[in-house]
Amino acid sequence: MSAELTWTAPGPGQWALDRSHTNRPATLISQEIQSRSTARGTRRMFADLGAPLDALDFKFVNGMLYSRIRPLIGPDKPAKRLPPLPLLKLLIRVHPEMRRRARTAEATMNERPWRAVSDEWRSPNGRRATCDQKNLALQDVNLSNLTDSELIDHAHRVFDHAHEMWELHFWLHGFDVCPIGFLLFSAPSWGLAAADVLPLLEGASPSTSEAERVLHRVREAVEAAGARPSSLADMRAVSPSIAADIDRFLRLRGTLIFSRYDIDGLCLDEAPEVLFSTIMASRDDGARRSEVETRLAARTAAVRARVPEAEREAFDRSLAEARAAMDLRDDNGPHTLEWPLGLIRLAMLEIGRRMTTNGHLGEVRHALELAIDEVNTDLFSGHGPAARTLAERAHWRETIDIENAPLTLGEPEPIPPLEALPAPMGRLVGSVQWVLSEAGMDGAERSGGLTGTGIGSGVYRGKACRADNPEDAVLNLEPGDVLVVPCTTPAYNMVLPMAGAIVTAEGGALSHAAVLARELGIPAVVGVLGVLSTIPDGATIEVDADHGEVRIVTSV
Repeated sequence: MSAELTWTAPGPGQWALDRSHTNRPATLISQEIQSRSTARGTRRMFADLGAPLDALDFKFVNGMLYSRIRPLIGPDKPAKRLPPLPLLKLLIRVHPEMRRRARTAEATMNERPWRAVSDEWRSPNGRRATCDQKNLALQDVNLSNLTDSELIDHAHRVFDHAHEMWELHFWLHGFDVCPIGFLLFSAPSWGLAAADVLPLLEGASPSTSEAERVLHRVREAVEAAGARPSSLADMRAVSPSIAADIDRFLRLRGTLIFSRYDIDGLCLDEAPEVLFSTIMASRDDGARRSEVETRLAARTAAVRARVPEAEREAFDRSLAEARAAMDLRDDNGPHTLEWPLGLIRLAMLEIGRRMTTNGHLGEVRHALELAIDEVNTDLFSGHGPAARTLAERAHWRETIDIENAPLTLGEPEPIPPLEALPAPMGRLVGSVQWVLSEAGMDGAERSGGLTGTGIGSGVYRGKACRADNPEDAVLNLEPGDVLVVPCTTPAYNMVLPMAGAIVTAEGGALSHAAVLARELGIPAVVGVLGVLSTIPDGATIEVDADHGEVRIVTSV
């Protein structure tokens, strides 16, 4: 079916396919939220940091996400060639907004605001707490008690909330991308490669492993009671305190979409069997944390010894700031993306139930195919989009072949050399470029086969639990299996502890899958281009994290 698709650039300049966050066409609601709010959040972030960039733009072609970093000068009229370097430097230095940004960038480098933003995020009355209060207020609305008009009003409040949270999400990313990017950007000047410094970020994101620690305490209570439950309901019945612990966990995580960045993913509340298996497979990571600390200290000392002595203070500071930013990076998404998306899902499914009851919809889930401007009370009287139309939208998204989606669209844009920019601005741009590359978001070509980027160490052999649809893979995952999926989200930390290893088709060393693997102590190979077309579900495979290879031992 891909031959029937037309792939046209969604605007001026060159657009890169984002392969690290999705592998299927997005719902219309998700498309609108991302297209509108990503540019707003990044525009504010670039201005606040002093970057010579306008915004990161998200647009959708055939439902697939393409991104472009808009330059500050002439963003809608990209140049085909750059002027000579001396003239380019002069143009940059006399442009009024560039001059203002240069002053801001210098202040950013001197004041290094990301530490304050990270600390404020975690503070008792900080942004994370505020996000949770807003999420909980919407979550606590009893949808079944609302009238039809009240339900529609609630849905639009949730849409507005998601716009606000998505914008915040991308503003915050500037304050984790910069310090992590600075570490990567500076590494070559110290005689190091990105592969030398990235492992030094292991253990820097305690929020990633927090879910497993909480769930392991539930498992310990179950085992202390001498119980052998076979389901989450059985586990709740062991004792009131265990039931209360599960309820507290789900109150803050049950509405999060854990499998994808879209409203057609599953909330944890919808997968009790997954939560049960995760609890039973959870580990006491006290010994592992001690092992990580020992290994990290030795590895850091070895890398630091290679840094010129005069640069070691700068290395120490950059590493400390990058490690502080890592927790913000992966703690951001669940609160600002996956939870608001889950709230939208709940509202749309309630709308779908009422439409189905009224005979205006064939399947409840087809309500997820509505566009935001179609969500009104007409849906309950049969005057909205026809059931057949919504069914066709769902079928198209679920069956369209986008395997050959172009990696880039539009005409290449010349990128000004970093030396054309004032030094602080050059570091900002270079840092963003490094992070996009290591996260697998730069649209670069990759080698085929079963090779990718190894995360962790060692070789793990196990049964592949593989699916193009991540929900299917997670629902079928058994303890010790190798989870083979297109990509992951930060919310996978609620289900990954039972995996023996991870293989993803997309992403790089800074992708969420890589961060999760490092923090949970699970070997992984990410960015394995051929994994979904080569490895069948149930095959026995080896995941060689040391060499970034996946090998089929026995097929099915």
